Amino acid sequence: MASMARSSSAIAYPDRFYAAAAYAGLGSSQDSSKAAISRFQNENALLLYGLYQQATVGPCNVSKPRSWNPIEHSKWTSWNSLGNMPSQEAMRLFVKILEEEDPAWYSKVPESAPEPVVEVEKPSKESASHHDNSVSVPKDTAIDNGSFVETQDKDVILEGLGSVAVYDQWVSLSVTGRQPKARYEHAAAVVQEKMYVFGGNHNGRYLNDIQVLDLKSLTWSKVDTKMTSDSSQELLSPCAGHCLIQWGNKILAVAGHTKDPSDVVTVRSFDTESCTWCVLNSYGKAPIARGGQSVTLVGSSLIMFGGEDSRRSLLNDLNILDLETMTWDAVEAVGTPPSPRSDHTATVHANRYLLIFGGGSHSTCFNDLHVLDLQSMEWSRPKMQGTLPTPRAGHAGVTIGENWYIVGGGDNKSGVSETMVLNMSTLVWSVVTTVQGRVPLASEGLSLVLTSNNGEDILVAFGGYNGRYSNEVHVLKPSHKGMLQQKMLESPAGANVDPVLPTSNGVRDIEYEDQAQDGKVREIVMDNPQSDSMLQKSDEAKERIIVSLKEDKENLEASLSAEHSLTSRLKQELAEAQTANADLTEELRSVRGQLASEQSRCFRLEVDVAELRQKMQQMEALQKEVELLQRQKAASDQAAANAARRQSSGGVWSWIAGSPPETKSVEA
Repeated sequence: MASMARSSSAIAYPDRFYAAAAYAGLGSSQDSSKAAISRFQNENALLLYGLYQQATVGPCNVSKPRSWNPIEHSKWTSWNSLGNMPSQEAMRLFVKILEEEDPAWYSKVPESAPEPVVEVEKPSKESASHHDNSVSVPKDTAIDNGSFVETQDKDVILEGLGSVAVYDQWVSLSVTGRQPKARYEHAAAVVQEKMYVFGGNHNGRYLNDIQVLDLKSLTWSKVDTKMTSDSSQELLSPCAGHCLIQWGNKILAVAGHTKDPSDVVTVRSFDTESCTWCVLNSYGKAPIARGGQSVTLVGSSLIMFGGEDSRRSLLNDLNILDLETMTWDAVEAVGTPPSPRSDHTATVHANRYLLIFGGGSHSTCFNDLHVLDLQSMEWSRPKMQGTLPTPRAGHAGVTIGENWYIVGGGDNKSGVSETMVLNMSTLVWSVVTTVQGRVPLASEGLSLVLTSNNGEDILVAFGGYNGRYSNEVHVLKPSHKGMLQQKMLESPAGANVDPVLPTSNGVRDIEYEDQAQDGKVREIVMDNPQSDSMLQKSDEAKERIIVSLKEDKENLEASLSAEHSLTSRLKQELAEAQTANADLTEELRSVRGQLASEQSRCFRLEVDVAELRQKMQQMEALQKEVELLQRQKAASDQAAANAARRQSSGGVWSWIAGSPPETKSVEA
């Protein structure tokens, strides 16, 4: 149908939810519940209102309104009955109910639907003096679950990236030029000290612009792009959830969600010198189109893992594209692969090990780490140490040497505020820094790139979504690698690390030992000359770990016992409900039989009534005939009486005239 040309299934959450809320009349500055009630029945309107509050605000923590106000009481009851339902689940249930009420709702949403209003305030910036070419930024204030929190003071120096003096702290940059539209699920890459940002998602609308931030002058500019002359397209299709890979002076855009998705993954190339796009032809069996996947450059090949296709099916397949021959190859690795997921991150270590971290499914987020040996093509899930990261999806990551930095992401409830780093040789996690409040760095769908200034590495983060779309730029200068490694080795966890991945400095040697029976299990052994001196510290750390594991085991056993008890009670309640259902079914069957008998008796009575009506009509006809005969008899009697009187009158006159009447004989 023409009216269904625009499909809501191509929109990712949360934008699909906000589009549905805008159509239902929710999310505006007016009384949203009244707008919804005017469109739907009261029960559905109240349910939509409760789901909207659950998705945008969270569980109901307001006091119960007075009972004499039935509308407010019903709204509060609808919201409070949802309990601790996750925000993402509330969003999906909201859209599902709306689609049941009006399957064609998305085709009726205007193209210029307003951005949803979320109770988050943008940090205010006060004017400051420009002494020494610097700006002192006051404490940024944001709203997080109704309470005000403050971030740390930061001095932002307006002389470019080289003047950022603090280490391991995020700094908000003051940039010039026309800032790009706020967005998330975009991608970024650095070419010749310029950060190129392509595509993304803003309020449910996919973008296809290219914005460039000059990392020397910190100036934004928009690139006017065009397609190559041999291309059949005039403009590049807007997309989100794609990946950007630097390939010389070109940028490769791989996969991504589009409004009109193709059947297979598309690879597009952008020439930064001529500012032209072209779609690259590929060979082999190209993988199914998707978004939210990871794409990692290893040598001259791109390794793509996972993602979500246009039908919202999660994937965990592995595909490799040879950039020299542009040939796709589907890889079947041994071992247990990561579960299907999207919005995860991936990187490569020592040009041999592919690491997959985090991501999410439709109902949960992950914090697991999976490693693929690119030589043996075998999956493994190594043990991690240190401060383990929380589950997250929509985060971003970059590598500096042996360190993998993870920034942002969310867990269906809130954004993740910790910036984590993983030493890929020792598999030790540590926290670099933590941001306070609902700031852009605690967002999903942000981009993260690596640049350098005066020989120092700098992380640059842009955009994201955490209740509002962001177009802010933040930078972080990591501390020196040697200092970071020393800090990890001095920690208790670092003293008890069994390395799983090799380093590139030759300190550790890699040995493979075939295990009994299957011969497929391998381990990497570290030859550490300082192991003897660290043995005592390692034993103490192991004892602490054992004690901690025992406590965890006891807690898990207690939780398991409680779950068993709950399961037994639920089974009993289910059995009782089934028994009650059987009784009600039997009673319903009996009532149905009685109803059928009554219907039969009513039918017979209707037949008898019809017969009686027919007899009554016949009796009425007979009565009319009797009345007619009676009238005829009366008329005949009257005529006979009149004749007799006339005869009697004739005899009198004869007597008067002297001739008496003749005597008539009467017959016996």
